Amino acid sequence: MRKVYYNPMLRLTISIPFLALLLAAMPSAPQQPVSLKTASLQSHEGMTISAMPWTDPALYKQKFPKKSPFTAGLLAVMVAFRNDSDESVKLNLDRIRLSLRIDEDNRQQLEPLTPDQVAYETLSPSRKDPTKKRKTFPFPVGTPKTSPDKNWAEVQKQAENAGVPTDVIAAHSTVQGLLYFDLQGQFDLLNTAHLYVPDLLIMGRNSALTFFEIDLSRPGSN
Repeated sequence: MRKVYYNPMLRLTISIPFLALLLAAMPSAPQQPVSLKTASLQSHEGMTISAMPWTDPALYKQKFPKKSPFTAGLLAVMVAFRNDSDESVKLNLDRIRLSLRIDEDNRQQLEPLTPDQVAYETLSPSRKDPTKKRKTFPFPVGTPKTSPDKNWAEVQKQAENAGVPTDVIAAHSTVQGLLYFDLQGQFDLLNTAHLYVPDLLIMGRNSALTFFEIDLSRPGSN
């Protein structure tokens, strides 16, 4: 696996109340009785990216009322991309990675799951059998091995609807949604987690923004 090297000078991550972030993005939305969480964020060159791992099962209920990816060991991360510049920015969602330190000599980078993969893993029988031996890192990214049925289609659609809706952030706008990663239920690894967003392009100028590395392990961020 190709190693990615990070510039420590760009570690501008801070933590803010996630409820306040939502209210700022949607001022007309009614206040909901949710527990206080925090989102980690990083900002530079007119772009701000915030991320909050959903480690509370209750957060999944609205998006996934019947079958929750969390119970299958999957992690959803709510991300928001805010573009305060005068030009649109295009991001490559496929290149986003969840970076985890397994031990001193082993850092793994997980690819985001597609809605198809979320549905398959959420409904996989092996995920519900506590006697099954957990996979070891690096986790493989699979595709459905059985014919999709009604339940699969339902979860797939829910994951798609809750996901990041577009890869273009228009000038002075915000795009938000969920990214999904297969942690196999090992949520304690979030203590070393960073969300790496390397590929953002200023449209019209063919100029790239500096990568983002958002520290999700800061106190209160999960």
